[in-house]
Amino acid sequence: MKLAFSTLGVPGLPLSEVVRLAADHGYHGVELRTHPEEPVHTGLGAEERTAVAAGFKAAGVEILGLAGYVRVAAPGDDEPVLAELRDLLDLARDLGAPYVRVFPGGGEQSADEADATAARRLGTAAEYATDAGVRILLETHDSHRTGADAMRVLGLVGHRQVGALWDVMHTWLGGEQPASSYAALFPYLGYVQVKDIASAEDTTPLPLGAGVLPLTECVDLLSREGWDGWLCWEYEKRWYEGAEPLPGLLTAGREHLARLLNEAA
Repeated sequence: MKLAFSTLGVPGLPLSEVVRLAADHGYHGVELRTHPEEPVHTGLGAEERTAVAAGFKAAGVEILGLAGYVRVAAPGDDEPVLAELRDLLDLARDLGAPYVRVFPGGGEQSADEADATAARRLGTAAEYATDAGVRILLETHDSHRTGADAMRVLGLVGHRQVGALWDVMHTWLGGEQPASSYAALFPYLGYVQVKDIASAEDTTPLPLGAGVLPLTECVDLLSREGWDGWLCWEYEKRWYEGAEPLPGLLTAGREHLARLLNEAA
């Protein structure tokens, strides 16, 4: 498996520093948080996009994906959501990123209504994603926290260019065991976000292995099933200012994941 980290852990850091951190600490790739307050966002011009892609390529670091904030199940008209998603797909194409992350965001709607809305929009966007050569991944998050929740939508879409991003914290918080999450998601799985927290009540990010999330079980399961994708460490420093800075944790985090992978093998 390949290892990456998310720029959510180093909010606002210049891309040259992000690339250096990945290369120096032995990570294969980086997931770029895509937001106007970050160096990478959909407002970048053509020359800026070319420069971003070139910087990563020169360092031998891959752009795993773009973590966008499109909410595909949100109430309202389809077109603003689809326009935002097309912009994100265009950016991923220009940067050479294979994936874009979207959220469910179903809010207070009924599950059936949110499922139908998300599936309709994802189905509409799937052909655009095919043309862009980018895969849309629905994260296990908010209104669709578990693998079973996400599977309801993805089963309705039924398109190879629309898949799943397994956030192990959210499936755990949803009361779903890793084996059940994997069974639901494996036909659609793009990559896996790993992290660690103290408890369900305290989700402040911790160094990998220092909390309660079932990382050993997840990695062992993925290895046993022969899954050979990406593990991406999403350290949510952006939302928890008091959390320990990520750069000083990167080597130990990579070593922890490598140890889990070796043990699983």
